[in-house]
Amino acid sequence: MAKLMEDEVFMAFTTYATIVILKMMLMAPMTAYHRITKGAFANEEDVAMKSAEERKKLLRTDSNVERVRRCHLNDLENVVPFVLVGLLYALTGPDLSTALLHFRVFAGSRIFHTISYVCAFPQPCRGLSFMVGMLVTMSMVYRVLNTVLLL
Repeated sequence: MAKLMEDEVFMAFTTYATIVILKMMLMAPMTAYHRITKGAFANEEDVAMKSAEERKKLLRTDSNVERVRRCHLNDLENVVPFVLVGLLYALTGPDLSTALLHFRVFAGSRIFHTISYVCAFPQPCRGLSFMVGMLVTMSMVYRVLNTVLLL
């Protein structure tokens, strides 16, 4: 394990995996912020201390809250596979420059995806950033399967 922690590719992977995981985790407080500032809550217990009339107003959906929630869901659908596949990829012994390219492009695409999603940039901004991240993950999948596939 100590030798693995000295591997440059593995250290690069842990750095970029941590960055995208942190970005994904920050989406939850962003959702809470929008819920509070927009007064749009999803659960009865969130507004239990309010009057019946206020509860009716507060138990609603808001487009900004839903936008952030969808962005967070998209992160879950993309960051988790990147972390799992990226770990396997790092263990295949790729060239450091190639690995860094994969990790940096993925992290950059996810950060840009979040910015374009939350700020409602026009398409194809969000779609392209999603596709770039997906292609990076698929490239790592190919490398892993090409390296270890024993059929």
